[in-house]
Amino acid sequence: MVRASTPLMMKTELILVGKTVNKHFVACINDYVERIGHYMPFTLTTIPELKNTKALSEEQQKEREGELILARLQPADTVVLLDEHGLELRSIEFAQYMERKQATARRLVFIIGGPYGFSPAVYQRANEKLSLSVMTFSHQMVRLIFTEQLYRACTIIKGEPYHHE
Repeated sequence: MVRASTPLMMKTELILVGKTVNKHFVACINDYVERIGHYMPFTLTTIPELKNTKALSEEQQKEREGELILARLQPADTVVLLDEHGLELRSIEFAQYMERKQATARRLVFIIGGPYGFSPAVYQRANEKLSLSVMTFSHQMVRLIFTEQLYRACTIIKGEPYHHE
């Protein structure tokens, strides 16, 4: 069970490919990023969108985005891809997952890829994959959903009343 006294001190980062364009999503994401920061060191990193992509195939785009993602990672990072084929967790289970990572990871990096997903090299580098739902969400919406769930996990771990069963 989740313990209320566990501090979340591992460094956590969320890497996004391309900026969030919807101003309402940006405002909500920024709000959750600020809230998460009260519980643990948290960074949101945006990798700029590729330029002149009309001449590139989907695979070429994934390869180039993959190179930019891999350049941001450190050898000891625990890398978790947000992927439709990943493990599905309820919110309480995700909080427990975060507690387990606290004991084993110095830096936990979650990644939301571009519109075509991840390159084979990024999949190879990843330690795990998580899915937010069996439903499909836009990449823009996934950013908001994930930051809210990470904040929710922090409050569950601390035993705060944000989450209701």
